[in-house]
Amino acid sequence: MNKRTWIDLIWLVLGSFIFAMGVNYFAIPNRLSEGGIIGITIVTYYLFEWSPGVVNFILNSTLLAIGYKFFTKRMTIYTIISIFLSSLFLHISVGWGENLNGDSLLAALFAGLSVGAGIGLIFKAGGTSGGSTIIARLLNQFLGWSVGKAMLIMDIIVIAGSAFVIGKERAMYTLVAIYIGAKVIDAIIEGAEERSAVMIISDQHEKILETVTRKMYRGVTVLEAKGGYTHEDKNVLYLVIHKREIVQLKKYIEDIDPDTYITTHRVQEIFRQGYKGS
Repeated sequence: MNKRTWIDLIWLVLGSFIFAMGVNYFAIPNRLSEGGIIGITIVTYYLFEWSPGVVNFILNSTLLAIGYKFFTKRMTIYTIISIFLSSLFLHISVGWGENLNGDSLLAALFAGLSVGAGIGLIFKAGGTSGGSTIIARLLNQFLGWSVGKAMLIMDIIVIAGSAFVIGKERAMYTLVAIYIGAKVIDAIIEGAEERSAVMIISDQHEKILETVTRKMYRGVTVLEAKGGYTHEDKNVLYLVIHKREIVQLKKYIEDIDPDTYITTHRVQEIFRQGYKGS
């Protein structure tokens, strides 16, 4: 296996473990639930004391058998690995947690952080944790929804049903947990690799173009434009860079032309075969 595959496997193991800790260390001991398939798993544990790991494995394996054809071979393999690992960690970590002295809000905060971080790391590696995350991936692929948003909507539906088991108050605390989890997932998936599109208008565009390509190793597109007021022909530089590189880019531009007009905006997704933006 190459280095990239080993790194992905590390993320899968770590993400699956953190996910299981969020469920067994924070959620279950404090009588909270979760959304999606794991929420159903927790409710069955409350009602029948069935192993969360076993139920999680059965339900997620069934969903994967239905949805595998929508994923690449690599994602399918990674999802199988993450389902097995998360189910294993869920099974062996039952009873590890403790009740936080009735502080349901604190339990909800840490449950959301842990579950969200775990799922986010699994997604970062290119897999899913199964269950509602498979559906979330499909909604992300076909409808353009963020993964966190798709999971949030599905989770709310499950939580509404679990309220009959854990009560309305704890169901509301669970909503806090899954909201935080959704934000953490998006932060891990998009935040670490967040890109910004930059448009640059300057009379010194040739020098700026040379500096960006030579010092930042970035591809730049030159767009022909015309001033709306002056009707003068202009060349606009367009490029996509890491958000963290914006400060460096501005410094280069200020040294060349302090009067440069610059606009930036966040790039949600980039579609191009082989593009990594690094």
